[in-house]
Amino acid sequence: MYWYEKEGKEQDIFLSTRVRFARNLRDYPFEPALDAPSAREIIERVGGILKPLGYESVDKERGVLYEKRLISREMAEKKTPSEIYTKDDCCIMVCEEDHLRIQAIKSGLDLEGAFKACSEAEQALDEKLRFAFSEELGYLTHCPTNLGCAMRVSVMMFLPCLSEAGKMKMIERELSRLGITVRGSGGEGSGAEGCLYQISNSVTMGVTEEEILENVRRAAESIVLTERELRRRMKEADEDKLRDRLLRSYGSAMYAFLTDSGELYRFYANIRLAAILGYVPCNTCIIDKMLFENLPYHIISRKGELSALERDKERARAVSEMLRKASS
Repeated sequence: MYWYEKEGKEQDIFLSTRVRFARNLRDYPFEPALDAPSAREIIERVGGILKPLGYESVDKERGVLYEKRLISREMAEKKTPSEIYTKDDCCIMVCEEDHLRIQAIKSGLDLEGAFKACSEAEQALDEKLRFAFSEELGYLTHCPTNLGCAMRVSVMMFLPCLSEAGKMKMIERELSRLGITVRGSGGEGSGAEGCLYQISNSVTMGVTEEEILENVRRAAESIVLTERELRRRMKEADEDKLRDRLLRSYGSAMYAFLTDSGELYRFYANIRLAAILGYVPCNTCIIDKMLFENLPYHIISRKGELSALERDKERARAVSEMLRKASS
């Protein structure tokens, strides 16, 4: 069961919480100086530690793993030797940008749970490996912006009313002054399709893990208050028109013959808000699954290579089937 299939805390706004550590091994060059034999050696050493602990290699279908938000786009597209290990809520990328990207992802808002799971995975590796560390700079990383504690914390948030009100740019500017970054759901360089945003720390040097967790929590909580207030105002302003707009989107998704990826995200945003407001008989987990499991690589994984038109037809069929089952 993947993170988006589980009920989480405050799931009307928070889809997931992720904590990620960047670590590199001493005595090996960093990217791009790391050659293929050294990369394979790191992969073998890390695998030898993780496999006895129950981690499994999931190197196939990297596009699917990216769409599930388990790995980065860079890892999905990587051609040089690299590996991916998963267990429960943890996913460890070996030889991505850093030798190790250790991460845990939890449903809903769960900063403590994600940090605990990530720390346990990191400790298991730390006991057997020597991480590159400087007393002055902290953990040494490929990118200087990750120096220090080398920890990134992010929450994926569903913010349809802030998006519709055009307030996200203002929020981005305000949070950037506090060391917090706002990105699309796919991370750096991605758009905010489906009204999904990642809120994460941008500073890792000179701060502790506890301070980062608290800073992200405060930023997220301030956004929650504004989003919920806008939802209340939107309902009060003209609930009949709001209900009509959202239910029209629900009906279109139920009966569409062709649905492309962009339309899937638009359906998702409207139907998820409709479910939160009690207008449709679906919970948010079903709607999240409807989105993530009907993105292009997922369709290719279950149906094989299809033309763009055939993918749109399969996506429309799958979305309709999922919504019908949820309402039966």
